[in-house]
Formats: sequence, C-alpha cells, structure tokens
Amino acid sequence: ESVSAVMLLKYLGYEITVDEFIKNCLECRDMEMRDGKLYGPDPNEYFCGSPYDEDSFGIYAKGLLKALEKALTPEVSLTDIEDIEKWDSIIAGNDELLEKYIDQGMPVVFWACINMRKEIPGPEWKLLDSGESFCWISNEHCMLLVGYDEKKYYFNDPYDNNGVIGYERELVEKRHAAQHSMAIGTVTSTDIKQNFIKTLFEE
Repeated sequence: ESVSAVMLLKYLGYEITVDEFIKNCLECRDMEMRDGKLYGPDPNEYFCGSPYDEDSFGIYAKGLLKALEKALTPEVSLTDIEDIEKWDSIIAGNDELLEKYIDQGMPVVFWACINMRKEIPGPEWKLLDSGESFCWISNEHCMLLVGYDEKKYYFNDPYDNNGVIGYERELVEKRHAAQHSMAIGTVTSTDIKQNFIKTLFEE
C-alpha cells in the first residue's frame, strides 16, 4: 500500500520516498495476543503490524487516505471537499469512473489480490479498540491501476518486481470485489499539484 501510494504521489509531483512515507505518514499498530486470542487494529484506521514485517497484514483505503493527507501540503486537505461523508465506490468495470480517472491520465490506488490469486477468508482477530470480531481477507494486495483495454486492466504492480502488468478484466473485478472494492482516486484542478485525494470504496 505504501509503495502504491508513493507512486501516486510522485506522479503528482511530490518528492517522497517509501521509507519517509512509512515513517512520517503511515499509522501502524502491532498485533497482540491476549489470553490466547489474537487482537489487532482496525485496518480502516491503521496498518496492521509493520510494512517491514512479511508476516504483517496491511491497511484499507480509509486508513491509507489519512496517510496520503499527511504527505500533502495543508492547503490540499480532504477537509476542503464538500460532502466529505458521501463516499463513492470504484469498481474496475465501472465505465464512468474509468473515464473520470484513468481516461484523464490519473492513476488509481487499487486493492485486489496478489497475482490475482483467489481470496482466502481469515485470519480473524478482535479489534483492539472495540473488541469486535474482524475477518481479514488474505492474499490482499494493493497496486496502481494505470490503464485498460477491452481484455485487460494494467497496473504498476510492486509485488515481486512485476512492474507494469496486465490482468484479465473479469478476474480483476472478482478479486477487487473480494477486497471490498477499495480504491483511492485523484481529482485535480487546473494545477495538478493543487489536488484532492478522495477515497473510493464500496459501502
């Protein structure tokens, strides 16, 4: 998630490294064992574990959005957007949203599965703040959606040096839906650096 977020920021002209983004912008919380039960943070708020630990989990769109806001200058905070509580959803096959972002040359931070493997429900843990049960969907992965054609969607995929890679559209849509149809898209004004980051996910 951090690599994909930094790719987006660099595309928009912001100079920041992945390490700087993790250190200064990304909020992380560790997993804990209590009385033999696993407890962890809400991925909508925090990265679950550490991005440097391969046994850790990840972060969802709402949480990554907060990190992106920290990386941006104060004058482009999401709080400047009206109707902040009105969230849209972005699904790869939604032509209107592809036209709004990808067709305008704007990449999208996009959740699906590693190498489009099938999603696996679990593990489960208790949320640290509320005690509610939460089920992680394993094989979760985050990439930068950069294009599409009739057969495939194309991504800058940071996993295992995949680079720019295309995946079949129907398969992408299934894996995207399995990961709660989460994405983060950019909307820019006439000056690309005066941008707003808007989180897009399925309610």
